[in-house]
Amino acid sequence: LDTASIVSGLLHDTIEDTSISLEEIKNLFGEEVADLVDGLTKINKYSLKVNNLKLGENYRKLLLATTKDLRVILIKLADRLHNMKTLNFLEDHHKKIRIALETLEVYAPIAHRLGMRDWQDQLEDLSFAFVNPEARKSILERLEYLNTKDVNVIDEIRYDLKKIFLEENTDCTIYGRIKSPYSIWNKIKRKDISFEQLSDIMAFRIITNSTRECYRLLGVTHRRFPYIHGRFKDFISSPKNNAYRALHT
Repeated sequence: LDTASIVSGLLHDTIEDTSISLEEIKNLFGEEVADLVDGLTKINKYSLKVNNLKLGENYRKLLLATTKDLRVILIKLADRLHNMKTLNFLEDHHKKIRIALETLEVYAPIAHRLGMRDWQDQLEDLSFAFVNPEARKSILERLEYLNTKDVNVIDEIRYDLKKIFLEENTDCTIYGRIKSPYSIWNKIKRKDISFEQLSDIMAFRIITNSTRECYRLLGVTHRRFPYIHGRFKDFISSPKNNAYRALHT
């Protein structure tokens, strides 16, 4: 982010928490910073009214408030992530739950839409800890149990994939991870299944140099590993709304 964004981040609560006006900010820091601070102030007002608004409506207003300048939403996401990391110090339990629910319903989906996967995971996990701590604890314990059975399973699978692709004389980068507790919990609820019935607790991302290579490695993967019917999605020919393009299998 640029200098104006950093300055606006430092000033984001100024209008709400002090007697300083938007005009004073404009005179001191310029019109660009004033516009960003004004956008952040509007978002905060929507958040304060969340009890009187449907979260979906709040989400739409948030998007409308940020269409003028994407930096506003980036600053607000950073602010909300910081708020979630310090939410435990808030004494009002009901306010904690309200903020956590709003984060899950409004801010985490925006991070997802912008392709900010790390922030999305953090926002979801921090919120999950307040909204349903028992479920989160249960999933973490089961993930820890799986990890004790084979601590190197992700590295082993990455190695096997890399070896297969090298045999095909293809250069690619492979990442592996355990899915987040909230993502796992959502899938358990959505599919109405148990933890043991989940087939995709781990995820692997293969980055290729071209679309052609991506399709070719998909074929290589399907020749070596059983393909689960109905679990393939082509987001290259039909990209997501945020321009995300990939093959899922």
